[in-house]
Amino acid sequence: MTVDFDHVELADVSRHFGRRRAVSHVSLTINRGDILGLLGPNGAGKSTLIGMLATLVAPSTGSISYGNLNASTAGADIRGRIGVLAHELHLYPELTARQNLEFFARMYRLTVSGTVDAALAGADLSDRDNDQVLGFSRGMRQRLALERALLHKPTLVLLDEPFTGLDDRAVRLVADRFRRLAADGAIVVLATHDLDLADGLITRMVVVRGGRLLSDAPAERGTRQQYRALVEQA
Repeated sequence: MTVDFDHVELADVSRHFGRRRAVSHVSLTINRGDILGLLGPNGAGKSTLIGMLATLVAPSTGSISYGNLNASTAGADIRGRIGVLAHELHLYPELTARQNLEFFARMYRLTVSGTVDAALAGADLSDRDNDQVLGFSRGMRQRLALERALLHKPTLVLLDEPFTGLDDRAVRLVADRFRRLAADGAIVVLATHDLDLADGLITRMVVVRGGRLLSDAPAERGTRQQYRALVEQA
């Protein structure tokens, strides 16, 4: 079954790990074209929210819907429309950059050659395509993993600290990539601690602390000041 959706809705979602409540009663709707900045201190629940949106972690209570679908009835098909860049980059270090992308392209049943060439160009790694990933810097691996997550042109793009290891030039390239994704109709969710990089990129700012939603508001220039004001008031 081919599925697609134009929004994702979290309805009173909580997630408990034993006695620890990682996420508590979060309600949120994210639409196509959004670049949602998911902000908060360490332990705020950001990674748990990313995991639940990716259908990798089930909510303890509440529900998440993808258009008119949910993971309990259409999980595999929904996952086929999600791209995830997590702390673990899911690359094979003994393989070359090209071999890594070819492997994932075949998993998605994509036309390999053109798809992989475009992804290597997007990662600015066309000249390193036959080099083993184990010799890459963190920034190079980060760029390659991002293109791996986008090979199948996902509707929902989930990014956990996507700027890790990137130099200034790569940050600009990646930020522009996120803007193009949103302009093309993707739903982009970006969890980051780097408020300066989020400034001018995100279109919505969602702040969580202690697993609870503090704010969901349009992002304005001055993200750091906006964030501090919200956290200090809570």
